[in-house]
Amino acid sequence: MRVVAKKILREFWEKSNDSEQQLKTWYKEASKAKWTSPLDVKSEYSKASILKAGRVVFNICGNKDRLVVDINYDRSWVFIRFIGTHSEYDKIDANKI
Repeated sequence: MRVVAKKILREFWEKSNDSEQQLKTWYKEASKAKWTSPLDVKSEYSKASILKAGRVVFNICGNKDRLVVDINYDRSWVFIRFIGTHSEYDKIDANKI
């Protein structure tokens, strides 16, 4: 998969150092992934939340942080839409951000 907007992850981990390793690991795994459907994502990340229209929410740092992505399975693209704390996530609509 081609992960778009790594800069968003980098900016977040520079403010929240405890998430750096997990976000780097997620980025590396997602970049190598060959997801063709939400089922492929769930098989690797059982705690990921599958939303409508290609949106997926990943738990980072034991659910302290949330990562929202938009996946285009046909083109093998993952667009980073949001990364933030759990409380920041609660203030957004993950289906629209």
